[in-house]
Amino acid sequence: MADQDPNAPTRFMDLQDPRYAYMFGFLQADGHLAQGHGRKGKLTAEVNARDIEILREFQRLTPYYSSITERTRSTNFSESHTSATWTLCSLEARSTLNELGLPYGRKSMTVGPPRGEFSHCDYVRGIIDADGSVGYTGAGLPFVSLTTASTELGAYLCHFARRITGAERTIGRNARDGVYNILYTKEAAQQLAAHLYYEDCLGLERKKTKASLIQSWIRPADMRVAPPRRRWTPEDDETLLRLNDAVSASAELDRTAQSCTMRLWRLRTGKP
Repeated sequence: MADQDPNAPTRFMDLQDPRYAYMFGFLQADGHLAQGHGRKGKLTAEVNARDIEILREFQRLTPYYSSITERTRSTNFSESHTSATWTLCSLEARSTLNELGLPYGRKSMTVGPPRGEFSHCDYVRGIIDADGSVGYTGAGLPFVSLTTASTELGAYLCHFARRITGAERTIGRNARDGVYNILYTKEAAQQLAAHLYYEDCLGLERKKTKASLIQSWIRPADMRVAPPRRRWTPEDDETLLRLNDAVSASAELDRTAQSCTMRLWRLRTGKP
């Protein structure tokens, strides 16, 4: 009996397989599932032509016929932009993806972590590759970020990253365009990137390279380390509302008066 190829795909979209978990995360962020009349419909994922290899990997992992096409057009950012699109029409494949949590039509605000067991690290890397960024800020600090309209995805990333880095994040929609901009910098970014972009993982090569490059950053000796953020508890809120005075509460809760003033305002306006 011949040895089984360790690189052969498992059951299509078995999300405990790291490759499918990554692929599903990428498709949730950057794919589009369209439903036509009857049994018609298609899944598409469009990327910059420089990232076409990831679409070829998706094609190799999919045991149904699919195609990859390229086109060049004028956009708001470039007079000559070339993109690559992967198209999959199989009803069986589309139904599988839909059941796992990839909705038909507009999905940006409704997608969330897949149903059932899945490889968390690889799923998050797929989301970051499609809708996030990795690299250095203009000030030369390493960063990992995600921009998403989905509350579930934003909250899930914060939960996942906290387990890996210990960094706390509270998400809030950007007032300008209503999306969440979640950012990790410095050591937290290094830890998160190292965890997500492990050796030989499936992913965009340019982001794998950047994830490796940011590991070389060393905190300058004169750069202060901020203390861990102290979260407000229901008991803290109760004390603050009972005293109804930021200065008195700051002494009892061992917090700054400014912090108590802001928290009291949030509680009174219903924006905790």
